[in-house]
Amino acid sequence: MYTNDTLMPLAATEIREDTIAGRISLARDAISMTVEQVSSVVGVTPETWNNWENDRSEPRANRLDMLARVLQINIAWLIDGQGKGPRGAG
Repeated sequence: MYTNDTLMPLAATEIREDTIAGRISLARDAISMTVEQVSSVVGVTPETWNNWENDRSEPRANRLDMLARVLQINIAWLIDGQGKGPRGAG
């Protein structure tokens, strides 16, 4: 990915926090859970979770609160990157 005006690549944290997918992945890494573990807790298939982390789909609104609780993050940060992110990230 590139910044708006240049051909300089974005830093890894900028890429990861730029979308809800990146924030989900970053938060999962921060709590040291595998895709299989966290998808089981949330009640979705690992394929669904991978789709969320890879920008192929987004979680439905009714899952966001549960995701925030399981990932131990603020729902506002999960949705739009505003506020404090996960502990131990970055």
